[in-house]
Amino acid sequence: YLCCMLKKGTKLYSILRMRCPRCHEEPLFESRSAYSWSKMATMPKHCSHCGQKYELEPSFYYGAMYVSYGYTVAIFVAVFIITKFVLGWGIWGTVASLSLILLSIGPYLLRLSRSTYINLFVQYDPHFAKKRKGDTSGGSSEPSNK
Repeated sequence: YLCCMLKKGTKLYSILRMRCPRCHEEPLFESRSAYSWSKMATMPKHCSHCGQKYELEPSFYYGAMYVSYGYTVAIFVAVFIITKFVLGWGIWGTVASLSLILLSIGPYLLRLSRSTYINLFVQYDPHFAKKRKGDTSGGSSEPSNK
């Protein structure tokens, strides 16, 4: 079951739920909907729960284009196999279905790629998952020793 693999503390949880990779508490994107065109890719500067910076270096998310490419190729192959060999469609039916699918999931794919990419570099830390009592550091990136 996918729900068993989506336990807090796993990479899959953070990637698919699009949560902070370090604490898994706060969303990575400002808007809940990937189809809010004005805020489709807008991310806060850092997690308000644990202080994790979301842009680890300037132009960090350019690397997410390679992740997006991988996802897109996987979708192309799957759709091609289904339309060509399972449904028996011709080339134009396959191209039309690929175009429709990729245009409809494009914004979600952008977010999924960013979520996957940051999870390659940031590890889950259970100490940050719990709200730190008495922390007045304003979201520092270091755990409190209190």
